[in-house]
Amino acid sequence: MRKGASAFQPQGGPEMQSDEMADRPDREHRPSPIDVHVGGRVRLRRTLMGMSQERLGEALGLTFQQVQKYERGVNRIGASRLFDLARVLDVPIGFFFDDMPDSLGGGGVAGSLPRRAALGGFADAQDSFEDDTLHRRETLELVRAYYRITDPAVRKRVFDLIKSLTPAE
Repeated sequence: MRKGASAFQPQGGPEMQSDEMADRPDREHRPSPIDVHVGGRVRLRRTLMGMSQERLGEALGLTFQQVQKYERGVNRIGASRLFDLARVLDVPIGFFFDDMPDSLGGGGVAGSLPRRAALGGFADAQDSFEDDTLHRRETLELVRAYYRITDPAVRKRVFDLIKSLTPAE
């Protein structure tokens, strides 16, 4: 071993190490789009339930910072953790993969045609608008407020009122 060299340093020396680093993809620092999607679905369900990151973390034995990292897709969610999240958030495991873009492998059951294959024109633009709408704080607050109405008859009247104010499809 050369003088001053570490036992863990590659044999080619510092020049080799920098070449190796240049060849490596910068993937380690960017979250996978699938992890970001799954994390976004965790956040969506948590906020729909009116649950804080801290409360979700307590239910899973995690800190709120760990929950934040899962929601941003920075930390990958393993199978057992996904199972626990589904149980705590009261959703099937498939919920976390719902609405996954076709480019990430979404689009229906394996072997079947993608959901939007038969649709033409504006289908993709419409779907991305719906996705944005579902993730807005205003939408989440509206849904939470709606479900806090305890009287089913009143809730039905509110629902009918909102539908009457929207343009016909």
